[in-house]
Formats: sequence, structure tokens, C-alpha cells
Amino acid sequence: MATGSGRDERERMAAGSERDERERKPAGGERERPSEAVMSGAAAGLRKPPLRCEPAGDRALLLLPPEDGSAPPEGEPLQRLLAHAAAWLEAAGWEWLEDAVPAYESVLAVYDPVRLQRGRKGAVPWRLAQRLIEDRLAALPPLPEAAERAAIEIPVRYGGEHGPDLEQAARRSGMTPSAFIAAHSKPLYRVVMLGFLPGFPYLDGLPPELAQPRLDAPRPRVPAGSVGIGGAQTGLYPSESPGGWQLIGRTDVLLFDPGRERPALLAPGDRVRFVPVER
Repeated sequence: MATGSGRDERERMAAGSERDERERKPAGGERERPSEAVMSGAAAGLRKPPLRCEPAGDRALLLLPPEDGSAPPEGEPLQRLLAHAAAWLEAAGWEWLEDAVPAYESVLAVYDPVRLQRGRKGAVPWRLAQRLIEDRLAALPPLPEAAERAAIEIPVRYGGEHGPDLEQAARRSGMTPSAFIAAHSKPLYRVVMLGFLPGFPYLDGLPPELAQPRLDAPRPRVPAGSVGIGGAQTGLYPSESPGGWQLIGRTDVLLFDPGRERPALLAPGDRVRFVPVER
């Protein structure tokens, strides 16, 4: 995605301004309207941003669907918009924006307040970040047509020492282990988001009959590559970690490698298929 006008005239105006977002009150007592140099893009007449920004601590903003019902419906349409918006923010190349992380119903935009305030004396960090992000989102290109991505196949050894909870999960679902494996490996899953651990994919598409309760007491050690089910979701542990999901298999695929150009093998929007292999 091209950077477009990420460092465009609106940001240059903000960089040249030494006034913060607060309205000033003149001696006469009448409130003064902020100038266009400090107005948000929406106030200055640009297209309304597709997401609203709320503060999330002292160095992040949470980008949420608008409350007027104009956002796409929940599920894949909304999640595609969130991933598109996160990529558009990262493409701006702002040195102060550390990350833009899409999730099920929001995007977390993490910023460095020190870098953000350089050249913007007296600015309130979260208000400044909010204005710049909203201006950027007001120019968000239309959501591209969903392209069919080639499925990423993940070979999995189901059951036994690799999936100690498989048999119990199968009984809970009223299936034989082999039927459970067939049902789990049949769908084409979609990566909704990464979270919990670096590179941990939350996958949408688990058949409802395979849903499993989380463990009452999480395991202190789950091996890297483990395939688990927690509630109505399935996912993979990219590294050894404590975990409370039901473990049904394991893969040798390296899911996260900080030395790779793209450390996480999977990204939101990717399609995944599990392929059973012999233990």
C-alpha cells in the first residue's frame, strides 16, 4: 500500500502549530473557535473518518466503529475494514506511531508521546495523535475487493503426546477421534487477529460442534506448535507458553521467527488449512 499523503499538508500545519487542542478563552469572555490549523480533519470539512478514536492509557488510542451504525456488520466485513485501516496508518511512515494492531472489533494504535510532541510545543499527546490519525483515516482509500488468497497449509500430528486432549474433546463432541480430526481439518480457516503471544493466530471457522471449554487450570507449559481449541476458536501456539486451551495436535512449522522479514508466518486475512500427518 502506498504511503500516499501520510505526511501531508495537515500534518505540516500541525507540526508548525504551537497551540494545543484546547480552546482558548479571550479576555472578553467569549470562547474563541480553534483555527483550521488545529481543527480535526472532520471539523475542517474532510470526509468523516470510518473509525472513532478513544484514549487507551497514556500512549495508545483505541479505534472503534462509529456509534451511528455506519460501520460494516460484525464479523469478516468489519475485520477487513480494521485490517485495512491499520495497514493505512502504518503506511503513513510516522516515526511516532509504534504499532497499529487490528483485533476483532477494534484497532490499537500505539504511539511514542515524546516523538509525537517534537516540534509541537504544548500539545496534548493523545489529542494530537487523535487528530492526526483521524485526518489520515478521513483519506482512507476504499476497501479493496476481497482477494482469494492461497491457503497456507499447516501439517499437524493429531492426538497422542502431540494432542493430549484430543480423545476427551472428541468424546465431548460425541465423535470418534478420527471423526474429530476429519472435522477439524476440513474447514478453510481465516486469521482474524494475532494476539496473546507474538504470532499467535486466532482462527475463525471452527465448526460449532467442535467448540471446547477452556481448562479449569491452565497448563504451565504448552509446547511450541501446539494446536488448541478454546471456546469457539482454534489457534496455534507459536512458542512455548502457559495456556488453557484444549490441545489436539502439534505442528513443526515455525510460526514466529524474529529474524524473518515478516516474523509472524500468519497475518490477519490469511487462510489456513490443517493437514493431518502421521505421528
